[in-house]
Amino acid sequence: MIYWVKAKYMEDKLPEFYKRLTDGSILRQEPDGKEIYQSMKRAKVTAPGVVQWCEKDFCPTPLKHERETVYDRFFSEIETTPVDDYLPFKGKSFMNLMKAKASNN
Repeated sequence: MIYWVKAKYMEDKLPEFYKRLTDGSILRQEPDGKEIYQSMKRAKVTAPGVVQWCEKDFCPTPLKHERETVYDRFFSEIETTPVDDYLPFKGKSFMNLMKAKASNN
């Protein structure tokens, strides 16, 4: 199933999240690391402190494993809605925001 996801990001954790995304540690996570990585590449900042993306997940509870292993550490107020296909979002690249925050540390 594909989910539309909206969450508030924890700004102070962006450098750590970016490091884990780019050093391969999340990418190597089974079974969902590649989807988490690709989802964050698609993610857009759509309002101050808010990021949105679409993600494929096969858990009966939306993003259960992803939240337990990654997302609950870096996001709050995570909302999911089932959708038929990946949806584009208008906004600034979340990866670029994280990269800029990581460069400032």
